[in-house]
Amino acid sequence: MSDSADRVIYMDNNATTRVAPEVLEEMLPYFSDYYGNPSSMHNFGGQVGRKVTEARQKIADLLGASPDELIFTSCGTESDSTAILSAIQSFPDKRHIVTTRVEHPAVKNLCEHLYSLTGHKHKVTQLPVECDGTIDLGKYEESLTEDTAIVSVMWANNETGVIFPIEQMAAMAKERGILFHTDAVQAVGKIPINLKKVPVDFLSLSGHKLHAPKGIGVLYVRKGTPFAPFLIGGHQEHGRRGGTENVTSVIGLGKACELAALRMDEENTRVKALRDRLEEGLLASIPHTLLNGHKTDRLPNTTNISFEYVEGEAILLHLDRFGICASSGSACTSGSLEPSHVMRAMGVPFTAAHGSTRFSLSTYNTEEEIDFVLEHLPKIIADLRTMSPFWEEAMKAEVVCGCNCKKN
Repeated sequence: MSDSADRVIYMDNNATTRVAPEVLEEMLPYFSDYYGNPSSMHNFGGQVGRKVTEARQKIADLLGASPDELIFTSCGTESDSTAILSAIQSFPDKRHIVTTRVEHPAVKNLCEHLYSLTGHKHKVTQLPVECDGTIDLGKYEESLTEDTAIVSVMWANNETGVIFPIEQMAAMAKERGILFHTDAVQAVGKIPINLKKVPVDFLSLSGHKLHAPKGIGVLYVRKGTPFAPFLIGGHQEHGRRGGTENVTSVIGLGKACELAALRMDEENTRVKALRDRLEEGLLASIPHTLLNGHKTDRLPNTTNISFEYVEGEAILLHLDRFGICASSGSACTSGSLEPSHVMRAMGVPFTAAHGSTRFSLSTYNTEEEIDFVLEHLPKIIADLRTMSPFWEEAMKAEVVCGCNCKKN
């Protein structure tokens, strides 16, 4: 049993975040007191419309974008699908998509679906990554062709936190007249983004990754970019996405983006220091551990560590007994017993890939919580390894040197 049954130490913020109290407070009046349709002609609805406009401006400010370049969607997945399918529809003669082997399933599975749906007429290049999760820009440049309709590369990986060189990659695509989309779901609110300087055509974000509610997303579409709507219906979002806006969540997302701008320094100082303390403590206290991902080119809140010879699911179950919430792989694939596609793409050894565990922090985490994890996780790993046949074999092999003699 947990030694602190009521305690929850939440370190799974890349899966979802708590709704910030300030965000909830901003939203509440628009559930009951101000419930008008923002598209209505009367003032009761008009005042809601003005609040939506205010929220749109706050989101644009965080991104360095213009408010009219933003389309409200239901989530990051819808934003991803809209961007990629828009490019395919806008350029029907181009049948090539460039992406990576470590994309979120929202992009990865859509591209694979298009490949199958069109009878393999649409080709998909999935770029490999290096062992530290980074991309070889030379290989990327070689993948771009006259037939490429769109490039879709995430700004930061959801499992490792590795940040990709989006500014350079977007510029290289732009030189060739190729549209560029980035899934920035994990990056927005954690690192500075200025779309006045980064020449992407499309950018996706999701509210529940930065302390807004679930069920609200945004697709940024640069002015002048060819665009075909995904949802056809009314005139909402200037005809670019039919359906009445999710007003309360839009307002909440606006407040969350305002808070994210204010807390960006804390994210990259205090939260990063907590992440480093957790990471260094685990690597120092637990043998046979691996850091997955580049040491420095990462989101400030994310660490992914493989504990060799144990199963990630077992680690999570034991952590849960202490109220510690983490993740094995991404939340969207954690129901599978297979190692995550990200770990496989990075070439993480089989004995380590299954034990990969992601800790993703937020500004709500504390030093005391880090200490609590460092106190309990080493014993959890040690106990699990006593039940692992792989660990037993590894320990036998470790005491045998190359000439087959036993070590003392």
